[in-house]
Amino acid sequence: MTTPPTPPTPPTPPSSARTHRTQAERRAQTRAALLDATIECLVELGYPRTSMQEICARAGVSKGAFQHHFSSKSELMASAVEHLTTRLQRRRAPEARDLPDGPDRIAAAIDLLWNSYSGTLATAAMELWIAARTDAELRRAIRPVDRALGRSTLELLTGLSGDLSEERMETLFWLTVNLTRGLALDAELGGDPRRREQLLAEWKHIATLYFGE
Repeated sequence: MTTPPTPPTPPTPPSSARTHRTQAERRAQTRAALLDATIECLVELGYPRTSMQEICARAGVSKGAFQHHFSSKSELMASAVEHLTTRLQRRRAPEARDLPDGPDRIAAAIDLLWNSYSGTLATAAMELWIAARTDAELRRAIRPVDRALGRSTLELLTGLSGDLSEERMETLFWLTVNLTRGLALDAELGGDPRRREQLLAEWKHIATLYFGE
């Protein structure tokens, strides 16, 4: 009598922990796609032309999927700036840890802030702050994000400030941030790039003399 073949062992279903992790990864990927698409739209189209339909199309998600992640357009905008700033801070962190010692440290810190607060971040943030002047909901959403990110950047530099006191480091930080925002606006308005380079170089010279003493 022939022994019937043993039926194959059914595959072990994935554990609930692994299923949960996969769902979390999918959610994070969708959220990141929405945030990246938002920044792209702000830079390319400006805030007035940045619609939820365009953001969802670029991110490749449905409007329903968007509503699972963000309750309003204002919340999305604030989260997008936070997302971009956090990404830039992580990219600049190794440079911050490698700041040179001595007087060159001041100039290197200014370069680090200029690279962080100009470019794509400056364009996106500028679009939102201009819109927030007449949009109270947007202003309420982005103000705490802007302040929190400023504090986190300041804390990073204060921890690497060397001989500078916390008070002097904070003064250097805010002077530099406000200068770089002005220079970033000049770039948006089509100002002379050589002039911006000269002004930044002059500020580094002045700051080194004043804060490096």
